[in-house]
Amino acid sequence: MKSGFQIVASIALAFVGVASALAQAPLTEKNVSMKMAQMIIDGVIEDCTKTGYKVSVVIVDNAGVVRASLRGDGTSPHTMEFARKKAYTARTRNQTSLEFKAATDTPASAYLLQIPDVVAVGGGVPIKAGGVTIGAVGVSGAPGGDKDEVCAFAGIAKVADQLK
Repeated sequence: MKSGFQIVASIALAFVGVASALAQAPLTEKNVSMKMAQMIIDGVIEDCTKTGYKVSVVIVDNAGVVRASLRGDGTSPHTMEFARKKAYTARTRNQTSLEFKAATDTPASAYLLQIPDVVAVGGGVPIKAGGVTIGAVGVSGAPGGDKDEVCAFAGIAKVADQLK
């Protein structure tokens, strides 16, 4: 027969074993799929083209890494990198890059502009699934960040049913 100490020790070891097994379980995270990225890009290009804008589009995943990109016909060379930075800003800040611009317009929060690769101009929009940011889209090339942002939202609208 086991003593009270042995029983308590056995139970403690069992809990440690369970905790250890749980700590080793792989993470389950939502992320932007390749098909979703393609559909968003198609939606952006479709919306911008009908308004006469030539844009480039970059989709970043939940880690802020480029998942897909497309340099639009007739776009300037800088639009790809600028679209990437807009997407990265939206992903890391969990807000549109236009909202980030408004937030950094005050001297008290201007220090946020020192974060590498963030930009304070419209065109970056987070992609959210059930309130969780799973990536972002960045658009560059329209005559103004506000117009880039409209196209970005149009692209996300193409996959809205998959983001609920």
